[in-house]
Amino acid sequence: MQGNTYASYNKFPSSMEQLMPFGAWLVSGVEPIKDFDASGRGPDEFVQARDKESGLPLWMVTVQSGDLENAPAWLHRLKVKVVAERQPELPPVMPGTPFRPVYLEGLVVVPYMDDKACTPAEPGRRHRCRAKVAYSVRASGIRAPKTNERPAPSQENAA
Repeated sequence: MQGNTYASYNKFPSSMEQLMPFGAWLVSGVEPIKDFDASGRGPDEFVQARDKESGLPLWMVTVQSGDLENAPAWLHRLKVKVVAERQPELPPVMPGTPFRPVYLEGLVVVPYMDDKACTPAEPGRRHRCRAKVAYSVRASGIRAPKTNERPAPSQENAA
């Protein structure tokens, strides 16, 4: 299965409170995303990818969920595409730790069909498709969380 599928057109607006209610930690720097179709092979031929709707440059960050026990596996550590004109600035490191808490603004979750494991049938064998639904997460910005944006522990965790 190649190209776009119906699932790629569905975008679900979200928020940090919905997607990562226990917050998130930045575990990478901010890197430009490479446009593989427009870039050449040499280091001087790098072309940054742009958002198809807004035309703004795309940046990549990796975040880790603050709730590794209850969050779905795909949310434990994920890459987030940030759509921004300029490279987003990293939030400050939490004093006394190597950790960098992050708040992702304008979150959108985009499901798509990941068909990389889907191979055509070989002679004498049936086609075996191991395609799966995957998720792309986009944000319009990153910043340090405000004090009132840190969720209070739930009643279950307080006991």
